[in-house]
Amino acid sequence: MERNDAVMPSVAIVVAALMWIILLFMFNNDTRPEPIKVDPALSAVIAKEWPTSGKTIFAANCAGCHGAAGQGGVGPKLAGDTSITGDHALVVTRILKGKAPMPAFGKEYGGQLADNQVYAVANYVLNSWGNKSTDLVTPATLAEGAGKVSPDVIRVRSRFVPPEIILPEIFLVTFIMLLLTYGIIGLYSHWAEGAELHPGIHKVRSTPMVMVAMVASLAGVVLFSVLFVRQIVSGVAGMNASPPLPPQVTAEGFYAAMVVLLIALVLGIYKKYFMDGEVVVEDASGEFPW
Repeated sequence: MERNDAVMPSVAIVVAALMWIILLFMFNNDTRPEPIKVDPALSAVIAKEWPTSGKTIFAANCAGCHGAAGQGGVGPKLAGDTSITGDHALVVTRILKGKAPMPAFGKEYGGQLADNQVYAVANYVLNSWGNKSTDLVTPATLAEGAGKVSPDVIRVRSRFVPPEIILPEIFLVTFIMLLLTYGIIGLYSHWAEGAELHPGIHKVRSTPMVMVAMVASLAGVVLFSVLFVRQIVSGVAGMNASPPLPPQVTAEGFYAAMVVLLIALVLGIYKKYFMDGEVVVEDASGEFPW
């Protein structure tokens, strides 16, 4: 029985690849750091204003949720929070852009605070109620620390993925996985069972080249498993180092992916060359699913 079902799985994989490229662009826009404009005049104004105007701005805009003394309420507690003093960019970004249920306060994001006011209230929060920031937060200090990652952020790896995955991205990821699954199974079925289907029992025999491919694939599984475990151990050690080092997420993902792909290859080779198969038909007009 001649089959004509190899085209659609190939099309599905090509479409999944195109959607993956779109997804990468979306993720890049979400994770790309925004350029910081360094204005010496603004830095001078911040240093002068924050001890007075910062408190006034906080009382008018923030105390209702975070408490007059930063003790927390509807919003999280700010007093004595060492995590915020170690990540100045997070504090400024939260005030500028907000994060549900906290609204955005920066004028460019629909709020009512100018840049100097945002920095004033940020410095007030970072230097009040037991909080003590090592440096005054200005555009210059943010630009200087743009390439640094705080220890807490390293431990949760929250800067390696977008803070929120939006609905279009969820749809793309799900649809890509469905297309790839359909495409890979379809192409494998076409490869493993042949271009023509012949009902009945089919005996298979391995060859020396197949044995070499199987041994090499199994060796690859072991190799990349060891590399993955070593990378994880190295990442944990880096988190506890001083200063902490960010984990190599790309390497971890590559090793894990290679393990999964090689295991799939081992199973495919086994099914093709080591396991007897059977082709059946229900009736003369029936079609095979792949």
